[in-house]
Amino acid sequence: MLEVRNLEVVYSDVILVLRGISLSIPDGSIVALLGANGAGKTTTLRAVSGLLDVHNGNVTKGEILLDGEPIHRKSAAKIVRLGVSQALEGRRILAEMSVEENLRLGAHTNHRSMDANMERVYHLFPLLRDRAKSTAGYLSGGEQQMLAIGRALMSAPRYLLLDEPSLGLAPLLVQQIRDIIVEINRQGTGVLLVEQNAMMALSIADHGFIMEIGKIVMDKPAGELLDDEDVREFYLGLSGDEVQSFAQVKHYRRKKRWLS
Repeated sequence: MLEVRNLEVVYSDVILVLRGISLSIPDGSIVALLGANGAGKTTTLRAVSGLLDVHNGNVTKGEILLDGEPIHRKSAAKIVRLGVSQALEGRRILAEMSVEENLRLGAHTNHRSMDANMERVYHLFPLLRDRAKSTAGYLSGGEQQMLAIGRALMSAPRYLLLDEPSLGLAPLLVQQIRDIIVEINRQGTGVLLVEQNAMMALSIADHGFIMEIGKIVMDKPAGELLDDEDVREFYLGLSGDEVQSFAQVKHYRRKKRWLS
């Protein structure tokens, strides 16, 4: 079990971003973390994966536990060795290196199983096998996202953190990424999925959390969130069975229940 308990994060010693959030990712499950830009989703992932210090952030309260043991004071490399890996928002591949070199970098904490993990990635993403010697910067956006996920899998993580994997992709590619996440989970990897495409995320998640302004405001099984009237209007752009226009969504008829 990967758990976040009452976590508070501050940037630059003054900017309070997370305000006591708690969530959990059971072994082998998919958990969706939803919310608008600026809600604190990426900060949550950075805290779990040990990347806060890169952005001058610190955990000031609470804890992050892996199988009951605290990991929030450990380095990012140690957290990867413990079985938690992240595919960053915006892909962050090394554009001047080849596809294979990018994948090998993902195995820097797990050299012994590199060949087996490489084969797993190529099985999930056959296109990467075909482009193994190609310069990564020449890949399409969808191919780069596949490479970013594949690189995160090279450490054979128990838990994979995905930050906006569908961002900027065409609908057909979003469907492919969705199916790949399901397959990764089917193979036994737990997934914490941060997504603005709430419909896609909730369609494959077991459980969902919704964040606003650094707080968890709703926490339910994914199916219940899909049926919740507030979620349908404020996050899925649905009113009843109608898809609203952007102009309609901008002016909500109801106040959010958690802001009452």
